[in-house]
Amino acid sequence: MRRTPLRLVGARPEPGFEFSFDGEPVAALPGQTLAAALWQAGRLAWRRTRVGDRPRGAFCGMGACYDCLIELDGVPNVRACLAPARPGALVRTQRGDGHDELR
Repeated sequence: MRRTPLRLVGARPEPGFEFSFDGEPVAALPGQTLAAALWQAGRLAWRRTRVGDRPRGAFCGMGACYDCLIELDGVPNVRACLAPARPGALVRTQRGDGHDELR
């Protein structure tokens, strides 16, 4: 099957959905990463550094730098730039190395 501009113009996207970020709803579209949805919502930082508690967000946007780490559904150290947004996902700001409760 060939793609043509005329076919693409008639495309109908699937409906959007929401996920939770630090207890607040964030709108997302099918196919977006969590980082893209957070950017779209005006949130630029979603991780705090171990030393200095400095804010971090997406830097490289392709999974190489690890600045965009989040906690996703209770799992720390998930790269938001690679993780697809899902309806109902529970996303939290990651603090430090994501294992602070183990200390």
